[in-house]
Formats: sequence, C-alpha cells, structure tokens
Amino acid sequence: MVKEASLPKKSKSVQILLKEKNRILSLLLSDGRLAALSAWPDETGDEGNGALAARLNSIYVGKVMNVAKNINAAFVELTKGQRAFLPLSHMESARILNRKADGRILAGDELLVQVDREAVKTKEPVLTTEISLAGRYAVVFPGKERGRLQFSGKLAEDARLQITEALAAADIREDSLTSRGCSLIVRTNAGELAEEGYAPLIREAQALIRQADELWQTAGMRTCYSCLYRPESGYLTEIRDTPQEEYEEILTDDPALYEQIRAWMEHSCPEALPALRLYQDSAVSLPNLYGLPAKIREACGKRVWLKSGGYLVIEPTEALTVIDVNSGKYTGKKGARDTFRLINREAALEIARQLRLRNLSGIILVDFISMEKKEDEKELLQLLSTELKKDPVKAVLVDMTPLGLVEITRKKVRRSIYEQLSDFSGSGKPDGDSL
Repeated sequence: MVKEASLPKKSKSVQILLKEKNRILSLLLSDGRLAALSAWPDETGDEGNGALAARLNSIYVGKVMNVAKNINAAFVELTKGQRAFLPLSHMESARILNRKADGRILAGDELLVQVDREAVKTKEPVLTTEISLAGRYAVVFPGKERGRLQFSGKLAEDARLQITEALAAADIREDSLTSRGCSLIVRTNAGELAEEGYAPLIREAQALIRQADELWQTAGMRTCYSCLYRPESGYLTEIRDTPQEEYEEILTDDPALYEQIRAWMEHSCPEALPALRLYQDSAVSLPNLYGLPAKIREACGKRVWLKSGGYLVIEPTEALTVIDVNSGKYTGKKGARDTFRLINREAALEIARQLRLRNLSGIILVDFISMEKKEDEKELLQLLSTELKKDPVKAVLVDMTPLGLVEITRKKVRRSIYEQLSDFSGSGKPDGDSL
C-alpha cells in the first residue's frame, strides 16, 4: 500500500528522490538545510547504454592496452572504446585471466578489475584489482588476504565482541572465511543492530560471501570485456549506506520511482521500508514544498553566507579548490581577536559541510582570516579536523602552509556536484530551475 507523505517538519532529516528529465536527483535535508546532493542517470530505460558502462564499483574483465612505466600505471579497456586508468602500486591481489601470473602486468593481459572512482573532468575512471562486494552492513573481499575478519574503526569494542559472537554462531569465522577464499569487513552501520539483533548482518554477509565465491569461480570462464557485476543505481546505494538514524522519511513524488525503490527495499534494504513515502499533492509540488530549486542554486553558488555576516568564496579549478573566508557584513561589538575567532570557527563548520554537499575532492586550500595568536590557530585546526572526520568520504586536514593556507585532501570517488548537474542540464552549467 502506498504511504502518503506528511507535511515537512524542520527538525527531521529527509531523503528526497526526484525524477526530472533524464536524471534522478537525490537530496538529503537535515533540519531544513541541504546536507547532501547528487545526480544520477535515469536508468529505467536502456541498461545497455554505453554511457553507463563504467558505473562506480562495477567489475569487469578488462584488457590492458598499454603499460606506462614512467607513471607506474596501465591503461585498461573495459569495453570497446572505453578506457580506464589502473595504478600499479598495489597489485598483490591482481588476477590475470588469460595467462599464468608472473608478477608482471603486460599489454594484452586480461585482468579482473573494479571501478574505484568515476571519470572526473578529462580524466578516465580509476580502477583497482582489489575486488570487493559491499552491502549495508558488510563488505566482502574475494581472494584478498583470505580469512581476515575486520571491523570499522568507528565500532566500539563491545559491539565488535557481540558481532564476532553472532557471526561465529552462524559459522562466519576466520577459518571458515579462509576456506571460502575471502575476507570480510563489518561496516559502521552494523552498530545500529545492537538492540534488534544481528540477523540482518548475518543474512547479508552470507549472501555476499556466496556472491563473491560465485564471481571468483566463474571469472576465469568469462570473455574479455564482460561485466561480471553491476551494482544497483547510485541513488539506491545512497539509501543503503545512509545510517537509519540520519533520516526519518524517504520521499519521492514519482509513482514509478516509488515502486522501483519499494521493490528494491523489500529485497535489499527492508529495514528502510517504513520510512518510504509517496508525496501526492497537486496543489504544491514536492520541490516547491521544500524550496529545492533555491537550495540547489545555493549549493552551486560561488558565495556562501555565514550567520555572523561573514562569507565563504568557493572557487573550484582544474587542479584544486580554493576557499576564501571573509568577514563580510559582521558588525559585532567584539574585539578583533574574538571577531576573527568567531568567523573562522563558523567558517570551519560550514566548510566541512560544503565539502560533502558539493562533493569537492582532491586538494582544497582554505584561506582563513589571519589570527595573531598561535593558540587560536591550533584551536581552529582542531575544530576543522574533528569536523572532517565526520565526512563519510575520507577527508584529512594536512597542515597549515608557511603562507597561512590550510591544506585539506578529500578522496576522489565521484565528480563534484557542478559536474554531475552539468551533465544533465544540456547547457554545461548546473541547473536547479527546471525542478
């Protein structure tokens, strides 16, 4: 039965999925503010579309076209005409399918590879030979360091002990993993099962182990350019990977999309089903109800205002992203030191939010307002470092350079939101007005 959506309440987090033109927009609102935004192809039509071939985490039998020894990398063809980049720094687990492995990677080798990062700007997708299959609660690695049972660093020690006991009762132990030729990592999301029990984790782990075993056993019989594994659409993966406590409703206004999500949840993510709602109100559209067009424009804008009256200027370039912190309209009665501390602290919190929202990655340089006291700088860097650790994508505060710029690195997984939205706008520019 279709569940109709209720009116919005500012205190809750809401995942909104919209079908618009040739894309699916996925938006996470927290306390009325946009916390995450991504755009995905609408794949309800032709799944064989070549443009979708290099979907993140897909697994292929790829062919090495050439080896570039000067950069310690190889270029691999996934399908005819679709090239990807393979670093050769960690090839211990590489599986060559058309000849006996001898420690070398040569042109013509057929390799089992997985898409580790999407194509970004002019760069090809990045591959890895460390194959993995991920679920909501666990990740299985076939053929890598066989027999290892590991845990997310965010899981407490008592939770690890409880999970280890639950898995052992289901015959998922290091010795049984060794016999199955795989390793397993328990994800942070498994911690949310403490009260209800770990049966969902066990079911998922068993299914992933079976799937990994089948994939590993049959890979040698598949022809070059075969796609051995294609994960669900990205917007479904986002629902799967988001901790349950992070949202209270999952909304869409498209009946077909609602049915697709519901059917997928029943099979892959039943614990999220109670949160799914179909919004039906002809008087006010779902995008207008939550002010989404304006929020998307703000997420792509160059300037971000802070509550204090200060603002950020965010400038993505080909090589890196530069963020400038300005005092702007601040008119408080505090002295210069307290003023700059206040604006910089507020900016640090907003910068951590903007990195996730805009999916900025690579090198990010931040020019905070200069502060004379070293203890103030240390306090600011500690605050920013703490906030970056909350990012689901690995983000690290490197240091403050001699010029006073704060350097951040954030792992490249998907393209920035500018690129994602530009792909579908037809104008080469991000667009939220068509909602």
